[in-house]
Amino acid sequence: MQQIRDERKEQIMEAALKVFARRGIIGTKMSMIASEAGISAGLLYRYFHSKDELFTTLVQQAIDESIAGIKSIYHLPGSPLDKIKALTAEILNEGSQLHFMLMHHARTSDEVPKDAKKLVEENTMKTYIDILEPLFIEGQKKGELADDHPSELISCYLSLLSGLMTLNIQEDENYQMPKVDLLLRFIVRTS
Repeated sequence: MQQIRDERKEQIMEAALKVFARRGIIGTKMSMIASEAGISAGLLYRYFHSKDELFTTLVQQAIDESIAGIKSIYHLPGSPLDKIKALTAEILNEGSQLHFMLMHHARTSDEVPKDAKKLVEENTMKTYIDILEPLFIEGQKKGELADDHPSELISCYLSLLSGLMTLNIQEDENYQMPKVDLLLRFIVRTS
C-alpha cells in the first residue's frame, strides 16, 4: 500500500512541476495539477493540503537535486573541464529546465509562499559557486580554465546557463540550444 501511495505522490509532483514551470504559482490552480496528473482534485488534496505546500515541496526538491547533481560531478572521471562539460550538458537537458523554471518563478513571483521564499533566500548563487569553486580552481591550476577570479567565472557560467534556459522556455522552433563546447569557450584558457 505504501508503494502505491509513494508512486501516486511522485505522479502528482511530476504533474505539478510541469504546471508550475509553465504557469507559475499565480497562474496555477490545484484543479490544473489534478488534471495533468489524471486524478481527481479530492485525491490530490489527500496528498497535499494546499497549492503552497505542493509548491514549497517542489522548491525543496529542486534545490536538493541541483545541489546533489552539482556535487556529483566530483565523482566523474576526467579533467575539470570534462566534468564541467558533463555538468553543462546535464543542466541544459529538458528535465532540468522544468526545475529551473520552477526556481525562476520561486525567485521572481510576488505570490511565493513564505517557506518557499525562505528556501530560495538560503540557497543563493553563492551556494552553487561555493560547490563549484574547487573544481574551477583545479582547472585553472591544470591550465584548462581562464585565469579570471574563480567566483566571477562561475557566476558568469551560471548566468549564461540561466539565460539560455530562459530563452529556451519560449519554445520558439527557430531557437537552437548552442553546443556545450561553444558555450564553454569563454571559460577555457586560451594560449
